[in-house]
Amino acid sequence: MSSWKKAAKTNQKVHRERAQPSARQDLGLLEKKKDYKLRARDRNQKEATLKLLRKRALNKNPDEFYHHMINSKIQEGEHHELEKGDEFTKDQIKLMQTQDYKYVAMKRTVEANKIRRLQGQLHMTDVVNETPNKHIFFVEDEQEATEFNLAERLDTHPDLVGRRSNRPRLQDLSKLKLAVGPEDIARINQERDLSYRELMRRIDREKELTVVQKTLEIKRALKQKRALKPKLVAKGTPHQAPQFKFKFERKR
Repeated sequence: MSSWKKAAKTNQKVHRERAQPSARQDLGLLEKKKDYKLRARDRNQKEATLKLLRKRALNKNPDEFYHHMINSKIQEGEHHELEKGDEFTKDQIKLMQTQDYKYVAMKRTVEANKIRRLQGQLHMTDVVNETPNKHIFFVEDEQEATEFNLAERLDTHPDLVGRRSNRPRLQDLSKLKLAVGPEDIARINQERDLSYRELMRRIDREKELTVVQKTLEIKRALKQKRALKPKLVAKGTPHQAPQFKFKFERKR
C-alpha cells in the first residue's frame, strides 16, 4: 500500500506558491513561507533575548561591583572607555624610538660622572651641618662643666661653633686676609644655589635614563623565543620600567 502511495505521488501536480496579483503589485513582492520562517525566527530570538535581559535586571544586586566599572563611564546613556595615561613621557618615547641601548647606557654613564663631580665640588656641606652627630667632652669636676665654653675648647669663633665642617681655628682666622663684601657673599650663594639646581636636574635625568635603559633591556628579553610567555607583574610608569616574571627554563 505504501509503495502505491509513493508511485501515485510521482504523477501529482506540483503546487507552487502564487505570485503577487497584478492588482496588488504596488504592495511589493508577496511574502513566501520561507520568508515568514526567517522573520518569525528572528523575532523569537529577539524576544528571548529581551526576556533574559529583563530577568537579569530583576535579579541584579544594586551593590554589585565589576572591575570594568573603574575603567569606563556612561555618557548620554552609552558606555565609553576611559582614556589611559601615557606609560612614558614624550621624551622617553622619542628616545626609545630613535636611539639604541648602547647610546642610552653611554648617556647615563656621562650623567652619573657629572653627578659625582658636582657632589665632590659641593661636598654636601648643608647635609653635613644637619647631621645629628654628637661630640662628647670630658671634664674634671662639676665646676669646670658649669663654666665649660665650647668655643674656647674648640679654639674657634663663637659664630662658627654650629658648623660641623670648615670650622677654622682662631690662629688660622688671624692669618686669613678676607676682603669679601655683601655682593661677593650674595654671588657665592647664588652660584651655590645654581650648582645645587644643576645637580638635581642631572639626578632626575639620570633616573629617566635608567628607566629607559631597563625598558630596552626588558624589550630585548621579550623578543627572545621562549616556551612560556612571561607574566606582566607591574606596568611601566615614567618613574619605573615594566616588570615581568619569567618562568625558569632549563638550559640544554
